[in-house]
Amino acid sequence: MHRADVVGWLILALILALVLATDLRSPEKDDVAWLLYVARKWLAGQHLYSDLVEVNPPLIVWLYAVPAWVATSLSVPPKWVAVPSFAAMVLGAAWWTASVLQHRAEIFARRVPIFSLIGSILLILPGVEFGQREHLMVASLLPYLAALAIWMQGGSLSRRHEIIIGVVAGLGCALKPTFAIALVLPEIYGWLRGRPFLHPAPFAGAAAALIYAGGIALFCPAYLDRAVPLALALYGGTDTPVPELINSASSLLIGIAVLCLIWSASYRRRSIQLNANKRPLVDALFVVLTCFAVGATMAYFLAGKNWFYHRIPAIVAIVLALVLWVVDAMPAMLRASTRETRRRGFACALLAGLALLDFAHGQVKLMQPWIAQAVEPSLSTEVRLEKIIRHEHARTYLAFSEWIGLGFPVVDNTGVVWTSRFDSMWALRGELWRARHDGRDPKAWPIRKWVASDFVRGCPDIVVVDSRSGINFVGVLVASDATFAKAWSHYHEIAAFDGLRVLKRQSADCGPGKSLPRIASMAFPSP
Repeated sequence: MHRADVVGWLILALILALVLATDLRSPEKDDVAWLLYVARKWLAGQHLYSDLVEVNPPLIVWLYAVPAWVATSLSVPPKWVAVPSFAAMVLGAAWWTASVLQHRAEIFARRVPIFSLIGSILLILPGVEFGQREHLMVASLLPYLAALAIWMQGGSLSRRHEIIIGVVAGLGCALKPTFAIALVLPEIYGWLRGRPFLHPAPFAGAAAALIYAGGIALFCPAYLDRAVPLALALYGGTDTPVPELINSASSLLIGIAVLCLIWSASYRRRSIQLNANKRPLVDALFVVLTCFAVGATMAYFLAGKNWFYHRIPAIVAIVLALVLWVVDAMPAMLRASTRETRRRGFACALLAGLALLDFAHGQVKLMQPWIAQAVEPSLSTEVRLEKIIRHEHARTYLAFSEWIGLGFPVVDNTGVVWTSRFDSMWALRGELWRARHDGRDPKAWPIRKWVASDFVRGCPDIVVVDSRSGINFVGVLVASDATFAKAWSHYHEIAAFDGLRVLKRQSADCGPGKSLPRIASMAFPSP
């Protein structure tokens, strides 16, 4: 085996071991835990978007249902199957991408080092967000981006291979449809630079996405009837002001600016000298990754949420493009015979280094608490809640918080019954926001009625109240629902930490044991 292959395998194995150990020992990411919970309940017979309120399209639930089913069959915690499954998915995509690029250029001559590089980036960059929709999506799109660069360079793949790549990319985009713009931009650039329009892959991807959309309308109409109107009306309550979004995305904006300067200083000049319509593969791949990063950043701003995992696709593309330039063009520019070229090379190397250091600094900050929780899980808020639930022998549980993490993975790890159709109080916050936003009667979106009804019917043994958001959800419900106020009077505080109050039910008078009503029985107003 070649020395480069041995080093590549060793590095990847060490990174994989670190990520798996950290992810399996630390509390599971809240969104991932919730979707695994939804998948298990769906497999058990509950109905999506009625028994279980979820605003994401159903593909992610169907995907998560596979590890959820395996975990249930083996009687093991879901994350013990899900985390290795996610790792296998992204590493499979990395191997596929390396195979597409192999032998297409000198730096892609050996598959294992390229696979190791892409796989390591896909394993490390998500951090605690490992397995999120954006993480799996960008991994599924990398083979398509590699193929797009090959087409721009004038090369081709087999028709069968192109169709498979297109279908996987189309379904990958279906996980987060707003990121379709990230694929459209490099496609447009390719067409403008002379790439033939009639390739099977984009049509196969569009066909797969359309078939999936038809499948939703046919097999899961509740998503269109209930989840979409609910999201359109209330999800804006979690939007982030644009200045804060710009501040959070400063690394992305700096990275894109650096990529554009590098393209202008090195690849663009070289491509013009050779053939603008048949550019070298490395040049084409660099510009494809840059266009994708621009599109992914646009999708982040359009979503309007200051959530790190929305930035993962752009970060992956920027880091891959910067590393590509460092490996390919930087050595040649620094050894160039002309002073001007060397000067440009040093300037680009400095900018690339600073951008990579910026991403590395952000990654270290992101991973520190994640690793700390893996080393000492008892320090995490989730584990402290789980200990209280077990100590009190609670069977039912609820948290008044916008943070999903107070409910999931706590519910998954303790086996308590979550007494709400919502994963958190985001919808209640959305109802309050909507009433302030357009002056409509709050009763038009009776989220508080549904939350209060679920609480009274479920009568949770343990309740957590999160005071960190600044919204007194309990106060809102007490003031608007007399039945809830009466039920709430039976709770008293037993613990307080990390900005949380933990309360225990002292009486059985609030009506436990009744089943939760489906949202299907409650008419949705027009958004």
